Amino acid sequence: MDSIRRLADAVLYEGYILWPYRRSALKNQKRWTFGGVYPPAHSQEHPDDRAEMQTQCLLEGGDETTVEVAVRFLQVVERRVARRSANGLEFVDELTVAGVRHLPWDEAVERETVVQVRCTDGETHVPISIEEDTQEERLEGEGAVVRSWEALRGGIDVGTEKLDRSLQRLTVRVTNETRWSGAERADALRRTFCSTHVVLHSDGGAFVSQTDPPPELSEAAAACANIGAWPVLLGEEGARDTMLAAPIVIPDYAQIAPESPGDLFDAGEIDRLLILNVLSLTEAEQEEMRATDPRAREILDRCAALGPEELLPLHGAIREFRPAAAE
Repeated sequence: MDSIRRLADAVLYEGYILWPYRRSALKNQKRWTFGGVYPPAHSQEHPDDRAEMQTQCLLEGGDETTVEVAVRFLQVVERRVARRSANGLEFVDELTVAGVRHLPWDEAVERETVVQVRCTDGETHVPISIEEDTQEERLEGEGAVVRSWEALRGGIDVGTEKLDRSLQRLTVRVTNETRWSGAERADALRRTFCSTHVVLHSDGGAFVSQTDPPPELSEAAAACANIGAWPVLLGEEGARDTMLAAPIVIPDYAQIAPESPGDLFDAGEIDRLLILNVLSLTEAEQEEMRATDPRAREILDRCAALGPEELLPLHGAIREFRPAAAE
């Protein structure tokens, strides 16, 4: 399951922060990721930003077949930096404490809800309820980093429909019911389930590929209604016990390249080029990257630590040989 978790994490953080991994870059000022499930008031004004995500897929198995449904998303966390004074906290645009630079930024925290269902359970509803909160990290002297997040409300509905004796249609719907009013997209994003996706696992059943179903099930697979998600099989080639409903299109049995030294949050780019770009940053650019986000700092440290034995495989790899097509 480690390889499955790595792939799900890559989907979770796809687009989280992009090259050049700095706060000042325009592409990192207009966020967030794929797979947003937005507050309904925002969706009414922006219909392309849906307030729900739905995945439907086929599951072969009897009435007692069980399914574990894991709904995962990122919640925006607003990070501010401040100086402490007699009047309380004075928020500033940047702060350097003990030689370490601190910048305001929108980070994220992972959220996950797991639901266990049987095919005989019918409809199952599980609420999503996250309370607003603020946490203060004291720095040396009179400095502080303040992180806060908004309340989120929503729900997960899981249902099965029996199509024949050993075939079920599984439906998972994720809805955002968070109250919100305003006009700023950045404010709406703080009440959004960002990068939402669903991981399905069954010990006794077998999922059917939505990408390439067997001929006898192609009509039933085509009738599945997926909204903002695309379910694909995960694991070793041929395995059918795990499925990922991703907000981006990936193939069945997608894998993280074994040569990759770590996530760079941009699967559309080439690791080698991104790493070389990171290593070519000036000291000032590296300083801003390090201060922008803890995950950007980890990318910088990881790239700086790579040796020739890690960099050489990134020049390319042959996965398999196939006969050349006859002319």
